Amino acid sequence: MEAALGLARRALGEVWPNPAVGCVLVKDGRVVGRGCTAAGGRPHAETAALARAGAAARGATAYVTLEPCSHHGRTGPCADALITAGVGRVVAAIEDPDPRVSGRGLARLRDAGVQVELGLCAEAAAELNAGFFCRVCRGRPLVTVKVATSLDACIATRGGESKWITGAAARAAGHRLRAEADAILVGSGTALADNPELTCRLPGMQHRSPVRLVIDGHLRLPLTSKLVATARRIPTWVITHGGNDVDRLGALADCGVEVIEVAATVGGNTDLGAAFAELGRRGLTRLLVEGGAHLTAALLRAGLVDRLAWFRAPMLLGGDGIPAVTGFGIEHLDEAPRFERLSVAELGGDLFEYLTRV
Repeated sequence: MEAALGLARRALGEVWPNPAVGCVLVKDGRVVGRGCTAAGGRPHAETAALARAGAAARGATAYVTLEPCSHHGRTGPCADALITAGVGRVVAAIEDPDPRVSGRGLARLRDAGVQVELGLCAEAAAELNAGFFCRVCRGRPLVTVKVATSLDACIATRGGESKWITGAAARAAGHRLRAEADAILVGSGTALADNPELTCRLPGMQHRSPVRLVIDGHLRLPLTSKLVATARRIPTWVITHGGNDVDRLGALADCGVEVIEVAATVGGNTDLGAAFAELGRRGLTRLLVEGGAHLTAALLRAGLVDRLAWFRAPMLLGGDGIPAVTGFGIEHLDEAPRFERLSVAELGGDLFEYLTRV
């Protein structure tokens, strides 16, 4: 199952709206087939593993990181494929919460005489597909806020210098997060100040750049920005609210940018909850947020942060540095959002903490 989870992780960021699934077929103590969900979501992991195993799949045990599907989509149900191939036993890590499946795949296997076991490495499987589960159960993608700070939680000096607070190893890990995300989000302030590309630039993984999103209520993003200039090559969406200039909307569309209009708040800002619900409807499962401090504060205020990917460099920038998070209305300690550490790693001289909301 650990091998299947490793295979599934390779698919993160490339298979939305589908889950990232891994499958390993074992017979007589030997691996006879393996597979993961392919880019674009098809074929599924079980189908890929069965194709590699061929006739050797008969009587084999299938280790699958998620319950095999039982519904017809662009392809037939994976549960049926396993039955037809003659697999004798299926070990699934966790049940699929999708109401089209939700136990039906396992029931179909049992009804066909296949031995079924559930729960091996369930916690790891649930974390790996937390984004898919979030979209299915909560209607929006899993939101991870990534920040790179000094020890005193600053993202830049008082003059705005931020390149580079963290070292090369931490920056590479940040690009790995981009490769595993379906989309990456910044606010219009960050887009204007930094003119970022928001691409994955790891060697050999440049094709893994996610959809690029900008929250831009007043459509301030320049047509000359890197994001707009490369929008026909890498999907770029601007999230805004109604009432913007029609010519401006048309100019962005002509450049290849997809403009998504959602509701505005009473204060006239773009409604982040409505925006994320729309992203969920579009199939996004894993959203990486890279700034800035105002957007992070707004997301925390709205209760929309699920994970923190916090890179910390061993330096101090002082009280006049630019903070990672602006104020978001905390008066009492019991109001503060709390997080639990899932993992911690040293990356060169920097520290990387990955935390989940509790």
